Amino acid sequence: MKQDMYDLVVKGNAVLPDEIVYGAAIAISDGKIKEILRENEPVSAAKTIDAGDCYILPGAIDAHVHCYSSLEEGFATASRSAAAGGVTTIIEMPYDATGMICTEELFLEKAEKLKRESIVDVALLATIFKEGGLDEIPKLARAGACGFKVSMFNTDSFRFPRIDDGQLLEAFATIAETGCPVGVHAEIDEIVRRYITKFESQGLQDPRAHCWSRPKAAESTAAVTAMELAYYTGVKLHLYHSTFPRVFELVQYYRSQGTKVTAETCAHYLTLSEDDMLTLGAKAKINPPLRSKQDVEALWQLIAKGHVDMITSDHAPWTMERKGNPDIFQNASGAPGVETLLPLMYSEGVAKGRITLLELVRLLSQTPAATFGLDDCKGAISAGKDADLVVLDPRQSYVLDESTLHSSAGWSPYHGRLLHGKIVYTFVRGKMVYDGQVTGQPGDGRFVRAKHH
Repeated sequence: MKQDMYDLVVKGNAVLPDEIVYGAAIAISDGKIKEILRENEPVSAAKTIDAGDCYILPGAIDAHVHCYSSLEEGFATASRSAAAGGVTTIIEMPYDATGMICTEELFLEKAEKLKRESIVDVALLATIFKEGGLDEIPKLARAGACGFKVSMFNTDSFRFPRIDDGQLLEAFATIAETGCPVGVHAEIDEIVRRYITKFESQGLQDPRAHCWSRPKAAESTAAVTAMELAYYTGVKLHLYHSTFPRVFELVQYYRSQGTKVTAETCAHYLTLSEDDMLTLGAKAKINPPLRSKQDVEALWQLIAKGHVDMITSDHAPWTMERKGNPDIFQNASGAPGVETLLPLMYSEGVAKGRITLLELVRLLSQTPAATFGLDDCKGAISAGKDADLVVLDPRQSYVLDESTLHSSAGWSPYHGRLLHGKIVYTFVRGKMVYDGQVTGQPGDGRFVRAKHH
């Protein structure tokens, strides 16, 4: 008989890293998972939540979130969305509307801000100056950065600039010494610039001109460049928002050569194709762009084979005024997604039989935690880790209504979509932050310091 009195026990079907334990009880004290009890083992706690036949998943870790690209959003709003979507840790991008997070001082300032404002836990990425600033890299790593993000495409010279190949090589070598990963936005700037000029005149007639202006060659060529630089420097490389199978095939090749590389795709590349731009218009304008229906199916097949490391949202919650121009090229790129990541991937992946629950947990929790140095406390239901849990009812279905979502964007590209499986509760370190309504408060979230080896 377990005589210990726990703070909280959550009962249900627990999805552990290598098995589902039916009728489990997860015992929690001081925000940590203390033990996982098998069926009918007696246990006493100050509070017990019996989730019946629901699944208990580890909280999702969304490894690609922009809380501050749009100033309307911020930690308070994005983290409300996260809590409602079963995301218990956000990995926040370093490209804010107010400027890049590229010095230790700016990084620490942002860490203090999240502690005041966020409902869920947050790990922070840093970036590097356009020129110089390499001496900040070890300081940022010591300050707890979970990695670095750089772009090979010039999205915005002030906020989101291109880092040229020469500087990338130097930066990769410096970052390699810290043990941190470096992630890239992989698109060849010159190809995209030339093709935008070529297709710009068609942007008023056909929103798919955006997709045609960013051909696959721009993405895979950039990915190869980044992987070659990683091969020579030994840095841990992460490829953000990879959109089609060839990129993942190239990743497999570079891994076979000993390169340390991971790659993600995003929920939108698994649920939307370029043809959806005809109905969604600028709501589906994302960089890199949506690809063909064949690519969508082929990505699911790669996921089932274990060749995709993680799935993220690339949450970029622009308001409709940044999405309303009849010329597709004049609109902001990106869509809100942190709240829909887990529900959508459960519904499209697990409920449709494309992937198992264990694979879902690997893609949304385990690998993001391991890649970004958070797995000492995050990413799995296991004794000693933070009690970040999501209770999901596989029997409930609902139609997604964008007006009920919590982001400042106020819209979703998935509006009107039937989803199978519903999030019932979200817990961050044992504290309930969602129970059908967001109950978490700003300040409940913590800054998660990465531990890289």
